[in-house]
Amino acid sequence: MPDLTNFKKLGLSEQTLEALSEKGFEEPTKIQEECIPLLLKDQVDVIGQAQTGTGKTAAFGLPILEIVDPSIRSVQALILTPTRELAIQVADEITSLKGGKRIEVTSIYGGASIDNQLRKLRRGVQVVVGTPGRIQDHLKRGSLKLNQLKFAVLDEADEMLDMGFIEDIENILSKTPNEKRMLCFSATMPKPILSLANRFMVEPTIVRVKQTDITKNLTDQVYFEVRESDKLEALCRIIDMEEAFYGIIFCRTKVQCDDISRKLQDRGYDADALHGDLSQKQRELILNKMKKHNLSIIVATDVAARGIDINDLTHVINYSIPQAPEAYIHRIGRTGRAGKMGTAITFITPSEFRKFNFIKRAAKTDIRKASIPEAKEIISIRKDRIESELLSLLTNNVENEQFIPIARKMLESYDSEQVLASVLTHFYKDALDESKYKNLSSSRRNRGNDMPSRFQENEDGFVRLFIARGRKDGLGKRELVSYLTSKVKANDQDIQNVTVRDEFSFVSAPFEVAEDIIRIINKGNTSSKPIVTRAKPDNPNGKHLTRNKRSSSRRSERRPSRKKSNDDFQPYGRDSYGDNDWDSKPASSSKKKPHGKYNKKSRRR
Repeated sequence: MPDLTNFKKLGLSEQTLEALSEKGFEEPTKIQEECIPLLLKDQVDVIGQAQTGTGKTAAFGLPILEIVDPSIRSVQALILTPTRELAIQVADEITSLKGGKRIEVTSIYGGASIDNQLRKLRRGVQVVVGTPGRIQDHLKRGSLKLNQLKFAVLDEADEMLDMGFIEDIENILSKTPNEKRMLCFSATMPKPILSLANRFMVEPTIVRVKQTDITKNLTDQVYFEVRESDKLEALCRIIDMEEAFYGIIFCRTKVQCDDISRKLQDRGYDADALHGDLSQKQRELILNKMKKHNLSIIVATDVAARGIDINDLTHVINYSIPQAPEAYIHRIGRTGRAGKMGTAITFITPSEFRKFNFIKRAAKTDIRKASIPEAKEIISIRKDRIESELLSLLTNNVENEQFIPIARKMLESYDSEQVLASVLTHFYKDALDESKYKNLSSSRRNRGNDMPSRFQENEDGFVRLFIARGRKDGLGKRELVSYLTSKVKANDQDIQNVTVRDEFSFVSAPFEVAEDIIRIINKGNTSSKPIVTRAKPDNPNGKHLTRNKRSSSRRSERRPSRKKSNDDFQPYGRDSYGDNDWDSKPASSSKKKPHGKYNKKSRRR
């Protein structure tokens, strides 16, 4: 039986300690050590800054289970999460921690049957874990009542901010009792989160777990310099180098996820894609297969992977470089957990070094450079592995007895080397076929001069595009970003440096996204001139205009600038502004409340 002395010191009951013992808990994590006494003894509001994998679910779940009254059949704890997967995960984890306590825990999220959720709420539950959208639905229906709420928890608060849930969260919290305790857990602490805490929390205690405690000691961080066209080959070589690869591969777009997972399947790997276009049933099926090790590889976007908690991942691979240091930290935090080493690999194209160096500095982490393994090196390792497997079989000869007569007869008639070689060929097939590995052009250290595409990436890894539509066509920055992301199924953060003028516009997009934009937008164009082209290197922002356009531009410059609500939008997170046809004037988008700007009101308590 594990020694739970340190858990007992935190103030947990014997019944809870028994549940922890059954789950195999031994020592509390840093966030648990700090938070549990604050919630049980001091009874204060808490802001916890901690990454994925630090044990924060138990940090707030255990005190909730200690304080919630099983005899009251109403909601006493509400936990908000950014994704369906995280809602399910948190609900399952809290359920496993309750032991013999008669406390009902349920998860509520979109994409699932609302009738089943209504039945559970009518029967009475004490703890509800859900996503902001579906929680609001139930509040409007009156099926979720929060008048007896004791705890409100925001889990992965910064992720909910990025996904545009800030107004939903404010609306939900405004319907909760003033006497409740509020807990906010977030990997980062941007100003909107602190402003939210200032509005709804009373003198919260801040608990921070340093990033170095999470990933630096247990995660080997590596980067490979590789050209875009060589990434798939490099990925396959890395997988083949490992005896048991079990990991998540992060891509920038849904289209890329599908493409990479399909190519991996074609090469014989157990891989599948996970992104926002999948139904909830499909997502749950893929995650269950992964947890049961029927899958060894998930290819995912950042949004789809939020809240996924899969144990014992050996690798996290950044197939596409993360857009921000926070995203890098989140990704690599999924491996190197629970005392087990993990490996985080990042592919860097030559044009992405400036962005990559910024991520390294901001994340304050050491990432070593490595070389992509040569085909001969992989084959040599595989030979050693096959030999090791055979030797282990020889030492365990209990089940071999029935095949000895067959083996003896074969060896009497045929050469022993030929017999064994035939058996190895049958079972290992092309495992030692060096020709299946393609030559890597990146090994020649080309700097993009012979990029096999019709255009090259710029120094930031983004391609500048010219779009023959502008304000006269009813476009603002919001409408333009929404249109492009809906057409190519990309994220808002993939469309950057947006410039909208009267008759044309410019955007920057990652290499793959830019190619999709040119191909898809121009496909349905009936005019002789393409709608989208690559911006000329000497004219990336329309500086060299015709005489009429130049004079028009000068006139507009003399006028005092006037910001429009739909023309100062810089994409951040997932927003949706409709899908407008460029041949008709788009409907004006409603003005949204900017993140982090709140009305000055008196404290709620």
